[in-house]
Amino acid sequence: MRRRSLILAAVPAGLVTLAGCGDDSSDSSKASDSASPSASQTSAAPAPKIVDGPLPAITAGTKFGEKPTVAKGSGKPSDQLAVKTVIAGGGKTVAENDYVQANYLGQVWDTAKVFDNSYDRKTPLVIQLAAGSIIDGWRYALTGKKTGSRVEFSVPPTWGYGAQGNSQAGIKGTDTLVFVVDLLETFNAKSSAKGKDVPQSDAKLPKVGTNTDGKAPSVEVPKADPPKGLVAKYVIESDGDVVAADNSVLVQYKGVVWNTGKEFDSTYSRGALTSFGLQQVVKGWAQGLTGKKVGSRVLIVIPPSLGYGDQPPAGSGLEKDSTMVFTVDILAKM
Repeated sequence: MRRRSLILAAVPAGLVTLAGCGDDSSDSSKASDSASPSASQTSAAPAPKIVDGPLPAITAGTKFGEKPTVAKGSGKPSDQLAVKTVIAGGGKTVAENDYVQANYLGQVWDTAKVFDNSYDRKTPLVIQLAAGSIIDGWRYALTGKKTGSRVEFSVPPTWGYGAQGNSQAGIKGTDTLVFVVDLLETFNAKSSAKGKDVPQSDAKLPKVGTNTDGKAPSVEVPKADPPKGLVAKYVIESDGDVVAADNSVLVQYKGVVWNTGKEFDSTYSRGALTSFGLQQVVKGWAQGLTGKKVGSRVLIVIPPSLGYGDQPPAGSGLEKDSTMVFTVDILAKM
């Protein structure tokens, strides 16, 4: 069984019970009140054939990053997955189970009715290309593509919302869907912070490694009493967007105990990124990441009063009133 993250707020006391962190599903699937491409259930359908078309024309907004206008589908759509790279990017290759950051527009083939798009929200979607996290059409169409690409594809019900459709979005169980996706970034277990190293001159605070090779950074805890209050300082500072208190984030992190320096939780050890809403986690995490920039690495020292206090999660390896030390790479805001 895959170990769950320990950074979530303990509800009920002493139990890490809130879903979303350390699992494949996350708040990233809740992109809008209509119909993001998140999957309602895991599909058991076999892999589709990837075919060249037919696909409707993009009649306006033809540049990468522009909101596209897509014509109504002409004739009968393919019963397989029609995929076309409209603009070929030169970035990183997307792999299955990666988290992708993308802008997209989705509409119904027969009517050209747009049921969802991220361009108007001015917030790209961040979601994992994993079974059960997103409709299968996205997984198959985008795997192997490069960031910086615009991809258009049509998804029949088999690899979309199935025979049940999506009534909230006005999608019938017989509707073939058309998507245009601008791939901005992709993240996996080797992803790291990007930015400028910040001097770590306070001898009373832990020193964090600045490697960006996807391996866990070192955390050297000084032989001194821990600070009584929260500490949240840049180790690597990026120039990305600022994280707000109500945001969800995608992160790499490693946690150690101040008194022993022993690791008790780590995405690096699990080999899987974690996503969560800042309102889901212990107060020290929420306060420590609020106001920090996406792409940065942050040292967070959490006193017991903002962590687990005298009720650490069972089996966590944490003792009562432990001060926790984290290094956190903020990969994306969701």
